[in-house]
Amino acid sequence: MTVRAARLIGEADVLAYHCARHGRSIARSVAEPYLREGDQVEERLMYPVTTETTDHPGGYEGALADFYEESAKRLAAHLDEGRDVVLLCEGDPFFYGSYMHMHERLADRYPAEVVPGVTSVSAAAARTGRPLVERDEVLTLLPGTLPAPELARRLADTDSAAVLKLGRTFGSIRQALSEAGRLDEAYYVERATWQAERVEPFAEVDPESVPYFSVAVVPSPTASAKMARLEQEGTVRAVPAGSAGERTEDRAGGEVVVVGLGPAGPQWTTPEVEQALARADHLVGYGTYLVRVPQRAGQRRHASGNRVEADRAAEALDLARDGAR
Repeated sequence: MTVRAARLIGEADVLAYHCARHGRSIARSVAEPYLREGDQVEERLMYPVTTETTDHPGGYEGALADFYEESAKRLAAHLDEGRDVVLLCEGDPFFYGSYMHMHERLADRYPAEVVPGVTSVSAAAARTGRPLVERDEVLTLLPGTLPAPELARRLADTDSAAVLKLGRTFGSIRQALSEAGRLDEAYYVERATWQAERVEPFAEVDPESVPYFSVAVVPSPTASAKMARLEQEGTVRAVPAGSAGERTEDRAGGEVVVVGLGPAGPQWTTPEVEQALARADHLVGYGTYLVRVPQRAGQRRHASGNRVEADRAAEALDLARDGAR
């Protein structure tokens, strides 16, 4: 969440959020640490339907249209009384979000500011550990609700892609990726950046285990080719975040493993990073970061300043080329 969003949430007179009939809201749970105690009004906008059928005379679309009209009137009543309203949204409000239905009903009558957020695509791409696009590559964003032949056509015509709205559409998306020849390139990312996140090769995912909050990512073909070549050579080991990955104890020759130490003390270092540090023959890094790593017998350290990243990388690669880890 951005600093601006957190500040606006804390200052708001009214907090509104969408939810299903169970009453829980992911958006509210994310915003909860920033709520002001005691005097903020909460407007829970509960969908009349989500995936089930309805007896509304206008069908599913008619039921939702009436719901959005009624929700807009509820928010307008607060605005007419001079209260500031913050409507909470997961991800970005204008990226497949429900807020746009409120915007088109209210923004012509009341000042409306949209605060951008991190999209699920950005979060999912970061968790795969592979760049999404680089240089002149084209990224295509697709809803998984498209027919499989149309998905396949668009997947075959683009460099990189992200497919949203999985869940019940998983089988159709898998078929489309296979027909487009992109299945082996694709990653499955579930609940990116949450504690319960999951990152796996798309082809290995059990269809019965897929929730709505998941994304298919086909990363940059240029970056993927580079990474695959380096992994084959044993120079780099790329393990997606949230994945157990491939262990390399028995690999012949040297290797470079890039690890993140986390934001603070040792309690923020992951077990996988601890294992990589313990196995290393050499530690190469910015001196301030190396100080945080416990000294181990027989392990050599190569500390340098914060403006020599390329030199540092070259030194690590030279050591690996000589057979070191």
